[in-house]
Amino acid sequence: MLAFYLSAFGYYTGLIGGRFTPVKLSAPDVLLSAPLCWWIASSLVAFLLVLLLAVPRGIAAAVRKLRSRFGASGIGSPARRHFLERTAAIATGAPFVAGAYGLLYGRLNLETTSPKIHLPRLSAAFEGFRICQLSDIHIGPFMPAGEIHKFAAIANQLKADLIVLTGDYVTFDPGTQYAVVEALAGLRAPFGVYGSLGNHDAWAGVENSIAELFRRVGIRILRAEAVPIRSRGEELNLIGVDFESQRRFGPSAPVKHLLADIEPLVARDRVNILLSHNPDTFGRAAELGIDLSMAGHTHGGQAALEFISPEIAPSRLVTPYVAGWFSRPGGQLYVNRGIGTIGVPIRIGAPPEITVYELTRG
Repeated sequence: MLAFYLSAFGYYTGLIGGRFTPVKLSAPDVLLSAPLCWWIASSLVAFLLVLLLAVPRGIAAAVRKLRSRFGASGIGSPARRHFLERTAAIATGAPFVAGAYGLLYGRLNLETTSPKIHLPRLSAAFEGFRICQLSDIHIGPFMPAGEIHKFAAIANQLKADLIVLTGDYVTFDPGTQYAVVEALAGLRAPFGVYGSLGNHDAWAGVENSIAELFRRVGIRILRAEAVPIRSRGEELNLIGVDFESQRRFGPSAPVKHLLADIEPLVARDRVNILLSHNPDTFGRAAELGIDLSMAGHTHGGQAALEFISPEIAPSRLVTPYVAGWFSRPGGQLYVNRGIGTIGVPIRIGAPPEITVYELTRG
């Protein structure tokens, strides 16, 4: 059974067989891929719940046996057994209901967040400056080019001064880079559109080519580069970096020193903003004096179950910076949940997000 799960997952993601990734939602995706993903994810969670429930049920059975041996009653009553069986049935059925919700609604329920970022070094020229962030596009059948066009149109309608993109435009198929760049080509902002690259862009081997494709449509990808954003004689220092991690992450080789390639780019006399796909660069960024880091990568956990507890998020196994705003001496971080999905096209407790930051002094 486990082999079947892994084979089905590998086929869906393209890891097995090199499957071509469509950039439009087709009938086979609706009728075959979507139900398969829902069933695999839901049944796997249900199986794990069955294992967890087997422990207390085993204990209850042992206690019941002991109580019956000594002539006691209570936990072995038919009503109590019926209650436990009904609870187990509800618990194991819940993943299928939640999975259907995440597939049909949760992954499309866009949330626009508007955090106000207080920056002590911000000059008066940038008071109220607004930056719109899109992240983790992951173009594919469940984030088709047409849907990305809609997200880009929404970003434009928010009338931000600057638009930034923080990586993972593709997933595994390098052939999808042309469609995702075309879908994002309509992004426009008075101070420009800039971006950085993510780990999936590296894994697909498109870092150089997609950066060039973006350049042709007027979007500049910053790869260990900085660009001044000028307004009324004052400047912000916008820095971008490729995906970096100090531990091996999939095919990505670890780096010895985080952000070593951008240390000379940090300006000491003005606000620095970093576009880094991996939120784990935040600690080093704060040490370098980078005032604000913008990241993605985690999808907010994708299945965070925050309605139960904000701590239940698979991404917490990888990073403490799962979603939202964080602060430490020297800097601040905001982790955008992205708009796409990875693995299975399901979002629960972590809706897709477009972030519009408002910078203010203080």
